[in-house]
Amino acid sequence: MRNPHVATAVAACWLRTVPAALVTERFFEVEPGTQLLAKCHWHKSRRRHPTLVLVHGLEGSSESPYMLGIAEKAFEAGFNVLRVNQRNCGGTEHLTPTLQNCGLSQDYRAILQELITCDALAELFFAGYSVGGNLVLKMAGELGGSAPKQLRGVCAVSPCLDLASCSNGSGLARNFLYEWYFLRCLKSTLGKKAKLFPERYRVGALPRVWSLREWHEAVTAPACGYKDATEYYQEASALRVVGQIRVPTLMVTAQDDPFIPFESFRHPAIAGNRFITLIAPERGGHCAFISRNGGRERFWAESRVVEFCAQRSEIGKGLKKNENCAGVTAL
Repeated sequence: MRNPHVATAVAACWLRTVPAALVTERFFEVEPGTQLLAKCHWHKSRRRHPTLVLVHGLEGSSESPYMLGIAEKAFEAGFNVLRVNQRNCGGTEHLTPTLQNCGLSQDYRAILQELITCDALAELFFAGYSVGGNLVLKMAGELGGSAPKQLRGVCAVSPCLDLASCSNGSGLARNFLYEWYFLRCLKSTLGKKAKLFPERYRVGALPRVWSLREWHEAVTAPACGYKDATEYYQEASALRVVGQIRVPTLMVTAQDDPFIPFESFRHPAIAGNRFITLIAPERGGHCAFISRNGGRERFWAESRVVEFCAQRSEIGKGLKKNENCAGVTAL
């Protein structure tokens, strides 16, 4: 697993079990006509527990192995867990006429607000992988000093926080298979959207695209209101706003990540922000971090995220002091 490509591939294929907790579905309306589907694991007395909202990476879903793995760890640690599908992911193409893009941080602000106002949850944490990491970091940066007190922390594993450099990285010859896979998935999604919303999408009119940058130039930018791929990368990147983050934040990235240049994490906005903790081991691949130690530490980054959130949860500390309090009062 010292080879980053091997680690990345193995972690992506390593099957996990669904958390033992009962799974319920919840639809969040993030804007008129657009809903996100979340797979939820609630403790019986949900208000007595901290809540962790998970966001997957590009072309992943709530069923991605890392989403299941971290959900299981977090639930056992006393967290309510929501595994959120980004727009059009996890079979949800029918829930929105729009396409997904890496800058839709407003979707997660809407979820945050609903969990505060409708569920009266006192402690909320968000964690995202890859593109999901960019989204939750961008959300936190845009909130800045106005972040609600209920938002207790944000975590990002292998975040694509500088989309332009990530696009350049994925376009390298050594990353041909990654780019081929992502383009294949994106084209498949667009085909499904064209069947659901033929008045909006015409697949046959698209030029041939051979790279993610070409896809963003031809499809993402015009469909999502950006002038071109360059503007999309600039506006959608969390790096533009991470200096404004004012909630405890954990970033975990590997220096050997195949397509996220580590140089992005040397940006002064990160180094100069006392709210950000950066952990950057020499190895780990992309969203992999497979440890030689087995058991609970096999997937090292998952444990670090749950640990970071647990250390910042006053509710969680109270549960540890009196574990019998869980499940006493139903919501």
